[in-house]
Amino acid sequence: MRKTSTLVLTVLVAVFALTIVLMSFQLKTNKAAEDEGIADVTESGSESAASGEIQHNPPSMDDVPDDELGDAIKRGYDLVNDTSTVLRSEAPTAEDGEKLVNELSCTSCHAGAGLDSEVSSLVGMSAVYPMYIGRSGKVVSLEDRINGCMVRSMNGTKFESNDPDLKAMVAYMTYISEGIPVGAELPWRHQNSVDDMPIPSVADGEKVYQQSCATCHAGDGSGTGSNTGPALWGDGSFNDGAGIARLTKMAGYVHNNMPVGNPGSLSDQEVSDVSAFILSQDRPEFANHEGDWPNGGRPSDSMTKERRDEIKAGTIDWEAVIGKKE
Repeated sequence: MRKTSTLVLTVLVAVFALTIVLMSFQLKTNKAAEDEGIADVTESGSESAASGEIQHNPPSMDDVPDDELGDAIKRGYDLVNDTSTVLRSEAPTAEDGEKLVNELSCTSCHAGAGLDSEVSSLVGMSAVYPMYIGRSGKVVSLEDRINGCMVRSMNGTKFESNDPDLKAMVAYMTYISEGIPVGAELPWRHQNSVDDMPIPSVADGEKVYQQSCATCHAGDGSGTGSNTGPALWGDGSFNDGAGIARLTKMAGYVHNNMPVGNPGSLSDQEVSDVSAFILSQDRPEFANHEGDWPNGGRPSDSMTKERRDEIKAGTIDWEAVIGKKE
């Protein structure tokens, strides 16, 4: 009897010990798996944090709500995509339409109604405005910025503050900026500038223009369509108060985006030359240059009528224009 009890006790102890060993092993296995999972999440999170970039992922126009706000968003899209055609077609007279806007559209510079991440996208604009602009010398709203384009790039007339079309454009830009935090750094902004460019030759730039640009923009720069080949000079083009009327900005845009279908194919010298040629041509004059940059910092590369006249007279100091003058 005593031997039987001893045997049973021994078996129980062995089973208990084996159970403890198995439990310990399972706990270690679970802990290792848990640690591995944490490591994977941490690594993934670190990669996401390391990239730190806001994604360019605007919502589809197919998902615009079917209500009053949706109508405003769609109207805003139309205005951005085909500005001149829409506004001129609705003006009381052709003359009134020409006063409202030139022959360009927002898409002339901001491809695909501002949805193309590679060409001056408008996605995120409602998240970065209001912001301080040195040219204005103050903090400006998105409405102010749109009106700035209307009187400069579009060489036309500002919207009234309560104009439904101004509200529609803001509604559209707000919609395509969905999910972007206020004040976010947008990697697709401020790409169109060349801060160190070679001294240009206008004569060589004309040759580059005829070879690489005239097919879309016409030999005389008058353009073939606001969204296919916008006017680059003349009455239908932007005035000399527009941002792209600055030589370094025009060069940046040409370098990054032109010619369409083969961007980056021009050398730095060709970019400099053709940009200078384009901006040497006659265009509408902005009426309030003296009001720009009230707090200082006026750039030297704005191609105003004075600069264009210097080119024609052969007296322009290109080193001073592009900031290479010591």
